[in-house]
Amino acid sequence: MNIGFLASHNGSNMQAIVDACTSGTLHAVPAVVISNNNSSGAISRAKQEGIPCYHLSAKTHTEPEELDQAILSALLQHKVDVVVLAGYMKKLGPKTLSRFPGRILNIHPALLPKYGGKGMYGMHVHEAVIAAAETESGVSIHIVDAEYDTGPVIAQACVTVEPTDTPETLAARILKREHTFFAETLQKITTGEIALPTEDK
Repeated sequence: MNIGFLASHNGSNMQAIVDACTSGTLHAVPAVVISNNNSSGAISRAKQEGIPCYHLSAKTHTEPEELDQAILSALLQHKVDVVVLAGYMKKLGPKTLSRFPGRILNIHPALLPKYGGKGMYGMHVHEAVIAAAETESGVSIHIVDAEYDTGPVIAQACVTVEPTDTPETLAARILKREHTFFAETLQKITTGEIALPTEDK
């Protein structure tokens, strides 16, 4: 299984998946990294790992249609089977979405459908969980569609919210679980234990 990554920032989830591929716990190949941020940690990590990487953004392609086509072309060039959004903060275009139906995955730091949607990213999610006095949060991996966090959830892992948690301590604990859970879920996809909605391209 060839994995294509889209990332905007540090790329720590991407690194965890790459490490799982290297160690053999995930039977997949990191095929390409695309970032909308030329100075992102994800680009630096890709270069260190020897993974082909591209900066594709509104700076490189001013028209949304051109950017969509450029992202799709890079994914197809590297024969990507599954696309992983690892902290990618932009919506994908219709060409990319239609070419990889059911094959674009995102990770969200809460138990969807709770605390998802526009504006629910990063520390905003954990602040909302703490404010609501939830006793449980966690990690959701879902199929990406045209809206934020609305696609089918294929896997979830729970993380207990401690009475003493701050948004920062909860975020750190959930991120740690994200790093193992994404690779675990991808491995279950490779073995067929988790079936993606559309198996045929």
